[in-house]
Amino acid sequence: TTAFTLLALMRSGHTPVTGAYQTQVKKGLEYLVAEVEQAKTEGPLITNVQGTQPQTKLGRFVDTSMTAQYLARMLPLLPKESPLRLRVDAALDKCLAKLQVSQQADGSWGKGGGWAPVLQSSLSCSALEIAAANGKQVDKRVLDKAREYQKSNYDMSSGKAKAEAAAGVELYAFGGALRGNASDAREADRLVEQAKQEGRLAASAPVNEESLRIAGVRDSSVAKNLADASDQNVTQLRQLGDEKLLSGFGNNGGEEYLSYLMTSESLVIAGPNEFHKWNDKMLARLKKVQNTDGSWSGHHCITSPVFCTAAVVQ
Repeated sequence: TTAFTLLALMRSGHTPVTGAYQTQVKKGLEYLVAEVEQAKTEGPLITNVQGTQPQTKLGRFVDTSMTAQYLARMLPLLPKESPLRLRVDAALDKCLAKLQVSQQADGSWGKGGGWAPVLQSSLSCSALEIAAANGKQVDKRVLDKAREYQKSNYDMSSGKAKAEAAAGVELYAFGGALRGNASDAREADRLVEQAKQEGRLAASAPVNEESLRIAGVRDSSVAKNLADASDQNVTQLRQLGDEKLLSGFGNNGGEEYLSYLMTSESLVIAGPNEFHKWNDKMLARLKKVQNTDGSWSGHHCITSPVFCTAAVVQ
């Protein structure tokens, strides 16, 4: 929850060196780093605190995933002369190592239990992706397997997300699949668009394997993977108006808010034309369930108003 709240503050412009809440953010960051530093090198866990709502509902390793996400985003924002920078760097490396060695054979992180461990797996996948984007050495095979697991939770033939690891709630697996697919879908679109601008493809050319090969993707398996990612992304985007899907468990818990957040991130990455429509929809939806004191809270599972408000702010 500390890591998730710090993410919300960071996205609102507050870091240890900028914003109105520098003092609080620095204190929170120091807490996270100290927790990671005292953790054993072995195993996936970074804290001795057990039985929290996020762990019980999302999975026992979720602290590692959330903390890695925050540290990976924060590291480039810290000045090189900051005494915290080296500690943050080392703590991030420790988290990333724990995530990479604890991945299961199917690409998930579901072994640690949890009510809907598909969300823990999605957060772990995003943590590795963000760290790699910010220059960290991440095993490509681990990241590829993580993305493939997320994609596999959506069945293109039926247009349904697989909810076995999502407590039977399709929304949780749907959001994770969309998020895990976003970077590859964006890369496919980028390559085809670049080839069109250079005159190597007609303006009407679709994003498919043939177009990607013409665009310069020599490896046929890579071209197929990128084309499949684009197809799945387009198909899932069409379902964002499905109220039955978006209702999740039937009322809002932290898992619903987190799933909405992952969808927002996916649209920023790979669905910019859909983002503003989605954002307007979310603003209207979330306004209706805001508490009178300005916070949001869950009505099942993750009920924490701190966690839920952090998700909504993001």
